[in-house]
Amino acid sequence: MIRAYKFLMRPTGGQTIALGEMLRDHCSLYNGALQERRDAYRHASKTSVSYGQQSAQLKDIRAFDSERQGRWSFSSQQATLRRLDKAFAAFFRRVKAGDTPGYPRFRAVNWFDTVDFPKDGDGCRWDSTPHDPVTRVRFQGVGHVKVNQHRPVVGKVKTVSVKREGRRWYVVLTAEQAQPEPLPKTGSVVGVDLGIANFLADSGGRFVPNPRHGRKATAKLEAAQQALARFPHVRRTKRTGNHRRAVERVATVHRKVRRQRLDHAHKTALDLVRQHDFIAHEDLRVRNMSRAPASKPDPDQTGSFLPNGAAAKAGLNRSINDAGWGVFLTILTSKAESAGREVIAVDPRNTSRTCPTCGHVCAENRLTQEKFHCLSCGHTAHADTVGALNVLRAGLVRRKAQPA
Repeated sequence: MIRAYKFLMRPTGGQTIALGEMLRDHCSLYNGALQERRDAYRHASKTSVSYGQQSAQLKDIRAFDSERQGRWSFSSQQATLRRLDKAFAAFFRRVKAGDTPGYPRFRAVNWFDTVDFPKDGDGCRWDSTPHDPVTRVRFQGVGHVKVNQHRPVVGKVKTVSVKREGRRWYVVLTAEQAQPEPLPKTGSVVGVDLGIANFLADSGGRFVPNPRHGRKATAKLEAAQQALARFPHVRRTKRTGNHRRAVERVATVHRKVRRQRLDHAHKTALDLVRQHDFIAHEDLRVRNMSRAPASKPDPDQTGSFLPNGAAAKAGLNRSINDAGWGVFLTILTSKAESAGREVIAVDPRNTSRTCPTCGHVCAENRLTQEKFHCLSCGHTAHADTVGALNVLRAGLVRRKAQPA
């Protein structure tokens, strides 16, 4: 199996400048390749340029611009061109599917934050000086950079990436390792119901509170955004140091919220995986659930629109995104696979409206956000617990129906 590791790097001042120049030159290569594809399609009778054609030009590009493009790894530049090729492949795939995708865009230097090295030892080397007690990673054109390795890397390192997040630099490794030993069996099964009032409710009646990291950081984020809004819109070459610091403050608040959300998702998923052999959850389409409502044109007045509940839906969308259901489910699936646990997603329709005792389905069974009262048999319980019980039963049915 392939596992990723992310470590904080401690570059010197000169290495920080070199890493920034590496991102800048790879961004220039990406934009130049994109411009070539656009020009070929517009001015050469809709001719398409492939990755192979652009990769074959790298040797001449490096010879022509030896001071910039010639400094960096050839394989990392190929990875940048392959990244553009994947963007075009995804664009045309969505076009064929009938979607309305955006055309691949040019990248500003501040929006190009990753450089990939497809193979350890080709332009980069992880821990290239094993006799040194300090872990280091070597990049062509940068040198040996100290790494804060907070846990051991298991397996053989396959790929290495450099990632910039604000003023911090990270190295991301992918390592190939054997399938880990599964956790001991517990004999326990559980269904989980994700929500907003409570982040998670399971079929055993346990609740995990919703930390609401985004809401707690609202005041700090508003203050940082207001400070940024005081600066007039100017060109990048005329932006002041105060403007850059205001941008960094906004990014820092967002970064902290994202890391808090990831930490909570990891801990909650690990707790479920350690305690249960089988986990059933709702198959949520988070992107569809957080979509803005369609506008309602007023048939009596041209150019006017009827109320569509957009303000209330915007608040709900913020709460859904703040909960981070999609990230949690991805982490849960990954941890369950490593631990030898089984995870099944079930259809969420009517799970909180169906009585777990008699099976009666009715929207009026759920009186409020928390209260469930069956109109047929009189069963009462917490609505989220009822949903989790129904999710577990549906998961067990689907489990038995699956071929061995």
